[in-house]
Amino acid sequence: MRTVWTMGFVASAALSFAFPDFIVFRFTQAAIWALALLGLVLLCGVSGQFSFAQAALFGMGAYSAALVVNHTVLPVYAALLVAPLVGYAAGYGLGRVAGPHDIWTQALIGYALAIAFPQLLRWQPIAAWTGGVSGLYLDLPAAPFEGLSADRWLFLLSLGLLGGGAWLVADILRSRSGRAMIAARDHDLAAAAQGIDVVAVRAVASGLAGGCLALAGCLSAMQYGYVGPTSYSFALSVQMLFGLVVGGMNSIVGALIGGVMLEFLPGLIAGLGKGLSALLYAVLMIAAIVAMPNGIAGLVKRRRSARTLSNP
Repeated sequence: MRTVWTMGFVASAALSFAFPDFIVFRFTQAAIWALALLGLVLLCGVSGQFSFAQAALFGMGAYSAALVVNHTVLPVYAALLVAPLVGYAAGYGLGRVAGPHDIWTQALIGYALAIAFPQLLRWQPIAAWTGGVSGLYLDLPAAPFEGLSADRWLFLLSLGLLGGGAWLVADILRSRSGRAMIAARDHDLAAAAQGIDVVAVRAVASGLAGGCLALAGCLSAMQYGYVGPTSYSFALSVQMLFGLVVGGMNSIVGALIGGVMLEFLPGLIAGLGKGLSALLYAVLMIAAIVAMPNGIAGLVKRRRSARTLSNP
C-alpha cells in the first residue's frame, strides 16, 4: 500500500504540469486543507477529542511564516520548521489543559482559544509585530528551478509535505502510541487501568494535530501572501470540522477527500444556492452526518466490505 500511495503522489505531481497555474493554485489549497485535516484525524478520529481551536493553531502557523519573513533575516522556508514546533507546543499545552475533561468541556476550551486568538493579534502591545488589524504581507517563494512557476513549486512543496504527513500519521496509527490513543478514546478508565496515561496521550495527540495545522497554515500564508486577524475566525474551525465529517474522521483517505471537498464544494454550492449557500452548507453537513456517520471514506470502505462478504 505504501508503494501505491507513493505512486499516487508522484502521479499527482506529474499531472500538475498539464494544468495552468490557476488550476494548480486551487489544488495547492486542497493539499493544504488535507494536511490540516490530517491533524484533526489524529485529534478527533484517533484520540476521540473535540476542539474548535483549529483556526487558532492554523493561524499560529501562518503568523510564524509572516514573522519569520518580516522580522528576521531567515528565509521563508525556515518557517516550515518553526511553524510545526509552535503548533506542537500550543497543541500540547491545550491538550494538557483540555485532556482531563469531557468532550463538551474540551469543545468549550477550544472555542475560547478560537475566539481569543484574533483579538490577541490586535492587542496593542504586540501590534507592531503582528501588524494589528492590518496584518502582514509576505511574498510567494520563488521556485528554485528555472522554468518552474512559483505556484507550481508551492503545489509540489505542499504535496510533498502532505505525503510526509500522511506517512507519519500512518506510522503513528500502527505504533504503540496510536493504539494507546485509540484505547483512551474507546474507554479512558479501562485505558488508565492498563497503565496508559490518558492525559499525556491526549496531549501528544493534540500536539501532533497542532503541528499539522500550523504547518498547513504556514503553507497557506505563503500561498496567499497575507495574514490578518479576520482570516482565522471561529468560522474557519467549523469549516474544517465540516471537511473532516464529510471526508471521514477515522482515516487518512478521509482527510484527502475532505481537503478536496473544502476547496471545490463551496464554489459549487455558491453557484446553486444564489444567496442561500450558508443554508445549503448546513443542510449538507447534517445530511452527511446522518447518511454517512463515518464520512465518504467510511461509506466506501463499508460498501467494499459488504461486496467482499457477498462475493467470497
